[in-house]
Amino acid sequence: MSTSEPYLIPLQAVTFEEEIKKSHFITYLAHTASIEAAKQFINEIKLAHPNANHHCWGFVAGRPTDSMLWGFSDDGEPSGTAGKPILAQLTGSGVGELTAVVVRYFGGIHLGTGGLVKAYGGGVQRGLTLLSTQQKIIISELFLCCDYNQISLVEALLSEYNGTQLKADYGQQVSMHLALDSRIVTEFSTKLINRSGGRIVATSIPES
Repeated sequence: MSTSEPYLIPLQAVTFEEEIKKSHFITYLAHTASIEAAKQFINEIKLAHPNANHHCWGFVAGRPTDSMLWGFSDDGEPSGTAGKPILAQLTGSGVGELTAVVVRYFGGIHLGTGGLVKAYGGGVQRGLTLLSTQQKIIISELFLCCDYNQISLVEALLSEYNGTQLKADYGQQVSMHLALDSRIVTEFSTKLINRSGGRIVATSIPES
């Protein structure tokens, strides 16, 4: 999938609780737009449940297909029984910028490897059914310079493509800072060159 394509992100936080063989599981889902935000959310849940036996988690901290922004932890549960099942549910949901933390208060009965996988993955799976999402449009920023008599041309084209003028500086020429849906930047830039007879060229501004 192109990095300019929109993807789903959470609209609000979700909490799901259940008891399995006397162990109390609480699943928290939240929107986290970066790895730093994901880690902060995980720490907040840990602070809210200092007496829990485990705080297992997984996150997809960006586009859902970007595995460089995935993370997980079993937090003391047997390897592969908590973090991976949590992450598998997140990546399978197609939702990005999402973190899940599953808190466990041990009830005295061991669930076994299969039981743990089912408990942690199942809690997230059921939590996801409660999650509302919205589409995140990827925005690109452009910079251009034009003459004063070309302002109307730029503004008309910007309106045609539902773009936004973020800033304009007026000197000998007009410098404009624009924002557009990433999917149409190439088309917009080509049309701008054509309509201006090659006199206006928009340059993409790299993400900071």
